[in-house]
Amino acid sequence: MNVFNKTAIAAAAVFALAAAAPAESEGCTRVTFVGDSSIVITGRTLDWKTYIPSNLYVFPRGQHRRSYDSGQSISWTSVYGSVCTTGYDIGITEGMNEKGLVVNLLYLPGTFYAEADDPRPYMSTSLWAAYVLDNFATTAEAVEQLRKDEFQINAPSMPGGEAATLHMAISDETGNSAIVEYVQGKLEIHEGHQYQVLTNAPPYDEQRAIYSYWEAVGGLHMLPGTNRSQDRFARASFYVSVIPKDSSHKKAMAGMFGIIDNCAVPTGISLPEQPEISTTQWRTVSDQRERTYYFRLTDSPGTIWTDLREFDLSPGAPIMKLDVVHAKKMLIGNMIKEYKPVKSFDPLYRMTPEMAARLMGE
Repeated sequence: MNVFNKTAIAAAAVFALAAAAPAESEGCTRVTFVGDSSIVITGRTLDWKTYIPSNLYVFPRGQHRRSYDSGQSISWTSVYGSVCTTGYDIGITEGMNEKGLVVNLLYLPGTFYAEADDPRPYMSTSLWAAYVLDNFATTAEAVEQLRKDEFQINAPSMPGGEAATLHMAISDETGNSAIVEYVQGKLEIHEGHQYQVLTNAPPYDEQRAIYSYWEAVGGLHMLPGTNRSQDRFARASFYVSVIPKDSSHKKAMAGMFGIIDNCAVPTGISLPEQPEISTTQWRTVSDQRERTYYFRLTDSPGTIWTDLREFDLSPGAPIMKLDVVHAKKMLIGNMIKEYKPVKSFDPLYRMTPEMAARLMGE
């Protein structure tokens, strides 16, 4: 079969599958590159239709956390320190811990977590990522515990009113990844080095099925170019597969920034039929070998980074915050001198109209 026919057939099949998937304007992209010489790098974009104020925190070991503000909860004390990005200073969106474990939360429309009468303790989405970062050094450790399915997810609405329907990507310093989803109320976990890419809808099994057609076509012949979740998944999957495994650390980092830039959605775009298109607000790249976390705002020309090895992560050390939202100058480079000691943020357990109005006004 010639390339044109093969491409046409694959494209038709993909269109049929993609048409059946829900269209969404919200999205994010997460990619993990696994190279030689212990190079493992995870990149991510945060895309949303309304502004999400985001700050960075470095948490030392010994943080006492509670998954919910009632008796129906679990408590833990963090074993590992971490650097995290928060949204609205009410919950952790993603982060990397001192063992090189990275957790990213991405939007998954249509997620259904549990029945109303579920007796298990609650885990607020505001602390779900923290639970994994605080307690586990590897993906395998996290998956072993999560598979026990001992809690239900509590997902209070976001300040704009949207449901906090999320799925989770985990990767460790060996490149082992896991995708954690709740599909029709049931926990599903995919674990392995092959799970390098995550976007949004549809759920992961369906997403992989759609991508199999693009994989057959080959990215040098045709790649989908829209901001739809399935298209970003295809582009990211192709490009991460062709970065040479023996790339130098410098080239691998540059390659990851290139992939997430390729999947980013330009800021300010709008269509008459879709006036509220989610655009990329920030990008992160986690260098899991070097324990360095790179962060770049879309509206800033500078990339900033946090090297966890430079921070005191011992129990009792202060929590450190980088206030990106209220920065008085352009931030660029190593941020070790810009972090300030603070108290921790208050996790969100339920959204009230008053709180939503305050947060949306910030």
